[in-house]
Amino acid sequence: MEIQRALVITGIAIVSYLMIQAWQQDYANPTQPAPVEEVAQSAQGNGDGLDLPSPQADEVDNGIPSAQSERVEAPSSESTETTARQERIRVNTDVLRVEIDPQGGDIVRLALPEFPHHVDTPDQPFVLLEQDASRTYVAQSGLIGKNGTDSSAGRPLWSAAQQSYQLDEGTQELNVDLTLRQDNGAELVKRFTFERGSYLVRVSHIVRNQGNSEWSGALYGQIKRDGSEDPGLSNSGFIPMPTYLGGAYWDSETPYNKLDFEEMAENPLDLTVQGGWLAMAQHYFVTAWVPDAQQKNHYSSVHLEKRGQYLLRFVSPTLKVAPGEEKVLYAEFYAGPKQQDKLEAISPGLNMTVDYGWLWFISQPIFALLVFLQSGEVSVFGMDIDIGMGVGNWGVAIILLTLTIKAIFFKLSATSYRSMAKMRKVAPEMQRIKEQNKNDKQKAQMETMKLFQREKINPLGGCLPMLVQMPVFIALYYVLLESVELRQAPFFLWINDLSVMDPYFVLPILMGASMFLQTRLNPTPADPMQAQVMKWMPVVFSVFMLWFPAGLVLYWLTNNILSIAQQWVITRKIENEG
Repeated sequence: MEIQRALVITGIAIVSYLMIQAWQQDYANPTQPAPVEEVAQSAQGNGDGLDLPSPQADEVDNGIPSAQSERVEAPSSESTETTARQERIRVNTDVLRVEIDPQGGDIVRLALPEFPHHVDTPDQPFVLLEQDASRTYVAQSGLIGKNGTDSSAGRPLWSAAQQSYQLDEGTQELNVDLTLRQDNGAELVKRFTFERGSYLVRVSHIVRNQGNSEWSGALYGQIKRDGSEDPGLSNSGFIPMPTYLGGAYWDSETPYNKLDFEEMAENPLDLTVQGGWLAMAQHYFVTAWVPDAQQKNHYSSVHLEKRGQYLLRFVSPTLKVAPGEEKVLYAEFYAGPKQQDKLEAISPGLNMTVDYGWLWFISQPIFALLVFLQSGEVSVFGMDIDIGMGVGNWGVAIILLTLTIKAIFFKLSATSYRSMAKMRKVAPEMQRIKEQNKNDKQKAQMETMKLFQREKINPLGGCLPMLVQMPVFIALYYVLLESVELRQAPFFLWINDLSVMDPYFVLPILMGASMFLQTRLNPTPADPMQAQVMKWMPVVFSVFMLWFPAGLVLYWLTNNILSIAQQWVITRKIENEG
């Protein structure tokens, strides 16, 4: 039968695809991180100028080198005369653990205490940013241009009043000031502003020109990352369609643009954007620079091939400060979970770093429904309203969501199961026709079609309704895979994290058993080879499901149980008809 053959081929294709994805995840050659020596050299500021931007091209008329120039000289300051390394400045808030390197004033380590690296080690926060011998992922910023602090000659050594800062209870905001005095009389303050409960850091450069000449410079911010794998996937098990790892940016024409590592190397970013943002995205978490929305900023990307590193950066327009004046250049830096409501409030399109793929318009309402089932909250005109009907458990919410979607497609599923039940009922007659006309396949097909017409069976009736539902199932898959709300979310008993595989493989085994029962309700293929393949399909899928995140397996298991119940009722009804 052509329909059964198509189903078998589809199943084999899915299994083959999963095997290819598994092989790529285990054996593909990711971009290697920079050698230890190069990382250490970069941390100290080796003065090669490759990882620092040049001022925008519109500054040429003012006597400042264009964006194509590799070297931008800056006046000396009392801090750039020494290469002594200082201890990192540590900042603790209720949701962030940050370390700032005084050499350049970069955020070189950022941990998230609200998101443990593993559910079994709640005291070990997930480290999003870090710079050591094995991995480089940092947020850099500074001043460039005629009177800037950063240049190919080196980066400044900022001073801080203390080595550690703490956001105290009852305090909503914490300012961490780094200071620097230039030889031209300008006093610079690099201020990091942290707020309670927020992953957004405001980075301000305050210029107090106490000299006799005009101060001129521009602000830049960049994310530097090597090509190492996403550390957040180490505990997630096998993911058949891996989530996106790479860069992204916003422009006035398209709210969300991907820029992966390969494209950064082959087709670097180079454009001017009003406001916008630049981001590095990975599974569950994202870092992003959000410059002043009122300015036109230059966006670019750089591939440091020898170091194996990638840069995403912005450069602001030049700011001029007259003697006796004080002005501020600022930008915002986000480093935290991909929570859509918070990201959308920061900048338009930033919430799309929660990448639901090309079916995002289906995934978004599914996610909203899942959140409502779990928390009882619904968003109306940007306001969250708590109705108080949430179940409080993401596993139960997944079951209810699956039940809701199943109810929406109840009629379509019934049509499909009714067609398969009729096919199952006439299977003996079809086998008889095949045996009687085994030497005349054309006649066998004609007699089979007459049988279908007499019994009012649509050969495609069991397939088309399922194809209509596939986009919804794929969209739901991405919701369960991409939503950080499900990370380390417990279900019950031994399942304390729905985002990783079932430690005892109970759910995959139950899913395989349900799939086996479902095949027993389907018509038996006439071809013995097809029958053997269909017989082993539950076993093959069960093996793959062993390493799937428990939340995904729970969805498939629930869907199978509901399908079996509906299909069993319809099959019994058809078989009892005269």
